[in-house]
Amino acid sequence: MSEKWRSCVGIAGAVLVLDVLTKWWVNRAMGLGDSVPLVGDWVRLTYVVNPGAAFGLHVGVYSRAVFTLLALVALVVIAMALRGIPDGERGRLAALALVGGGATGNLLDRVGRGAVVDFMDVGVGPLRWPVFNLADVGVTVGALVLVLLLWEDAEPRPAPE
Repeated sequence: MSEKWRSCVGIAGAVLVLDVLTKWWVNRAMGLGDSVPLVGDWVRLTYVVNPGAAFGLHVGVYSRAVFTLLALVALVVIAMALRGIPDGERGRLAALALVGGGATGNLLDRVGRGAVVDFMDVGVGPLRWPVFNLADVGVTVGALVLVLLLWEDAEPRPAPE
């Protein structure tokens, strides 16, 4: 296995392991619906299950099937994109690995439990972001990094003289 693939598996694997372990811990230590403040009202652990996608997105009764299929397609696209990334492109590699690890974490929940375990709850009073998990963080951070890297590549560069 090349260094590129070892790095990718390492990053995606770390996201996946942390996601699985934190969901396991929340499932064992908390009751569904329980909420525990960590940093005042700003950051709480709130145990919920989400049959939809990240941040509570739903498409009705077919949410589980639709988001399972989308995750599988995303993983295939990520694998194909990784094949074309040169060895020196660490930023793109890391971004795609973060997305892949997070997508796999939520896919395992969706297939194994029928819904995704979420527990990270941030906000102030009634103004709260939808409850999320570490897999969602991996997907979101990876996607943002990828967008920034692609945006950087798209900026016009001065022509050589």
